[in-house]
Amino acid sequence: MKKSLFVHLAALIFLFACGKDEDPNPMTDVPDAHTDTSAVSFDLSSVPYDSLSKYRFFEGALADFNPTIGVVPFEPINALFSDYAHKERFLWMPQGAGATYESDSSVLVFPEGTVLLKTFYYDHVLPSDQRRILETRMLFKRNGVWEFAKYVWNDEQTEAVYDMNGYLVPVSFTDDSGTAHDVVYAMPSETECLTCHKKGQASTPIGVKPQNLNSVFAYAEGSMNQLDKWTALGYLQGGVPGTINTVTDWRDVSQPLNERVRGYLDVNCAHCHTDGRYCDYRPMRFGWAETSDPAMLGVCVEPHNPLLPIHSHIVKPGNLEKSLLYYRVNSGQDGIRMPLIGRSLIHEEGRQLIEDWIISLTQTCN
Repeated sequence: MKKSLFVHLAALIFLFACGKDEDPNPMTDVPDAHTDTSAVSFDLSSVPYDSLSKYRFFEGALADFNPTIGVVPFEPINALFSDYAHKERFLWMPQGAGATYESDSSVLVFPEGTVLLKTFYYDHVLPSDQRRILETRMLFKRNGVWEFAKYVWNDEQTEAVYDMNGYLVPVSFTDDSGTAHDVVYAMPSETECLTCHKKGQASTPIGVKPQNLNSVFAYAEGSMNQLDKWTALGYLQGGVPGTINTVTDWRDVSQPLNERVRGYLDVNCAHCHTDGRYCDYRPMRFGWAETSDPAMLGVCVEPHNPLLPIHSHIVKPGNLEKSLLYYRVNSGQDGIRMPLIGRSLIHEEGRQLIEDWIISLTQTCN
């Protein structure tokens, strides 16, 4: 009996010993699940892919925007108004690569292979009161040049396919205040993308500047300053100044009215009204670093092409009717509204901001 028990025990020991040598432990020897199933797939020689899911920027259902490792959400302090569409933004860079600082007001210098993603969607879309994702725009850097890729979402909200054509999409929705809107949302063509992103003869991102990223973001693992987060991840290398000339959040009513207007015009207008951009022939320069001079905001500046005879100045202090800037932001009409593209609705909150500011001005124009 004892001999039989000993034989069985010896056999079991031998079996487990052999099993360890010949059959690796699946919990310790299988590669990390994120490496196998969630790593971003981005081959510069093959992009743009024909569908968004092929990049594997997100885990699980694509519409949940659950970023895989290395894909970082971000949010600028001020964002371009796009007919009340909501936006989800993400950044990805190849392993070991990082951007560098140039100046507070300059786009970070991004490395080869960088990807910037921005998805546009509406909540409370009528009649079913559901979310509707419309498009995902991508900027990626290849051979030192920023290129565009646009992905249009299907009705099932399960996939987005590569399509660089422009489209007009009617959408009815209620905004966060419960106000109903009807909009013909404009998905841009590649040419229209270039209109806003063109700098000289090349294209460039717009909002990813230290002055517009120096703020706290609520990451899944905890809130942190975005520039510090990017530095900790290796996505920002070489450091940034301890003090950054940060834009004022135009929505922050505790801040001076003039500074809020500067922040609003910086994000909505400066990408065209800057040297080397689409509207650089105009006299104003709406960039945050330049508008401490009221003339750069158009205050007491005579328009070189008034749309109506009554428009005596781009901004006539205390007088909305004579201010060309107000006329443009208070219009949704083609050829009148500013910005020229990217919106068809009047941004009521922005319009009210500009109105309050012009009324508050007391300068006397010569």
